[in-house]
Order: sequence, then structure tokens, then C-alpha cells
Amino acid sequence: MGALDHFSNLFDCSSAGHHKKRKNFQTVEIKVKMDCEGCERKVRRSVEGMKGVSQVDIDRKASKLTVTGYVEPKKVVARVAHRTGKRVEIWPYVPYDVVDHPYAQGVYDRKAPSGYVRGDQQMSGGGLARASSTEVRYTTAFSDENPAACTVM
Repeated sequence: MGALDHFSNLFDCSSAGHHKKRKNFQTVEIKVKMDCEGCERKVRRSVEGMKGVSQVDIDRKASKLTVTGYVEPKKVVARVAHRTGKRVEIWPYVPYDVVDHPYAQGVYDRKAPSGYVRGDQQMSGGGLARASSTEVRYTTAFSDENPAACTVM
């Protein structure tokens, strides 16, 4: 908020003293278990009537609901849970390529859709470090897969 905005808010006479914070346009991704077309329809109808929602996308195979608009994530989660009676949570997965060690303990999740791993924890893979270029060079120098890599043997 710049100085000009601050002064214009101080001398603004149009409102009665209370300023309502504007919601940001954002995309909210939610995990909801959907088995059939009826479940999908029920989930879609639960959010389509919300104020500020501009687009609703559902991927039933991945159990993913994507809501786009001027909405708050907590309110969307609460509304879907209340209207459908299903267990609802913010989308906990990230693409497989983003994580350094996708099969590390706490990151890999068997229930995740294909191509995704759990992203709740730190992106470092639970304390595992990525190998540096010198470590990679030394470990590949004695590789069994490359017989010309080591002249000592």
C-alpha cells in the first residue's frame, strides 16, 4: 500500500468508517473423494452457488476439486464439507518432479494420484540432501554400468 493510497483512505468520506478487505482472485485446490457422477454433481453444486466463484473444475479420477474466483480457501473447504458430508482437505500433493527425493519416507504416498507425491513436508525430502556434482562424478567413476569409466580395474 503506497503513500497515495494511505492518504486517499484517510480522507475518503464515501464509507462509514469500516473498510472491508478485498478478497484476492485465486485458485483453490481441494481433495474430495468422489466415486460416481452423483458425488461429482453434489460437490459441484455445493460450490457453484458461493459468492465470488467464477469457475469450478472437477477431476473425479484424481478426487480433485479446483475452484477459481474471489474466494477464501477455508470457506470453500467448510462449505463443501458441510454441504456434502464428505471428508475434505486442501490438496496435499505436488507434482513428482518438484520434490528432490520422491520416494523418501513421509513424501511418497500410495494413495496419491499418479504423477504426484505428498507435499505437506519440506520440499527437501525429509532431511535428505541432494548429491552435489562432485559426488555424482566420483560415484559414477566406479560404476559397474560403464566399464570404461575406471582404468584401475
